[in-house]
Amino acid sequence: MNGAQDLGGAHGFGPVRPEPNEPVFHADWEKRVFAMAMAMGFTGTWNLDGSRATRESLPPAQYLASSYYDIWLEALEAQILANGLATREEIVAGRAAEPPKPVARVLTADILEPRFRAGFPSDREPEGPARFAIGETVVAKVMNPVGHTRLPRYVRGRRGVVEAIHGAFVFPDTNAYKQGENPAWLYTVAFTASELWGPEADPGGRVTIAAFEPYFDPA
Repeated sequence: MNGAQDLGGAHGFGPVRPEPNEPVFHADWEKRVFAMAMAMGFTGTWNLDGSRATRESLPPAQYLASSYYDIWLEALEAQILANGLATREEIVAGRAAEPPKPVARVLTADILEPRFRAGFPSDREPEGPARFAIGETVVAKVMNPVGHTRLPRYVRGRRGVVEAIHGAFVFPDTNAYKQGENPAWLYTVAFTASELWGPEADPGGRVTIAAFEPYFDPA
């Protein structure tokens, strides 16, 4: 969907001011939110793409007014409610009022480090050959899906050149809603700044994105 997180090329949001020596977490509650999100994701009730889709589907005013881990917490609560793992009253009270709903897996301390160090790779065997070749010019589709997508708005309808082919990976647009992994080829595609933003853009500028094959048509 066209959410508030998709700000590429947008004006009016002020300069980006990196924080020198920025810590991973700015407060203890952020650590707890991150840990809860990882533990709940491990249960298999939803997947990584579903978590991202929930965060990006928050109302724009709420999203833009929230800090990074505020967004994670708000999305986590929404997923818990949507899957019947707790009620709003239980979340507010901070304790369960009913026996817990069963989940497929529970993350325990003894498996935490080895399991997360092993990672959760999303590469898959491709179902067919790559449609595009390195050096080929492609056009990003003009699309405004109501569901999850990883194609930035600012490249839609623009011409770019394939610079790399990375293999096939789980397709987020369907996996977010448990509609199948549908492995799709992933490419690095380069766009000139003038192609994206017109003659006022940096004449030597270029932008590369990692994007999935279903997002493109041949030029």
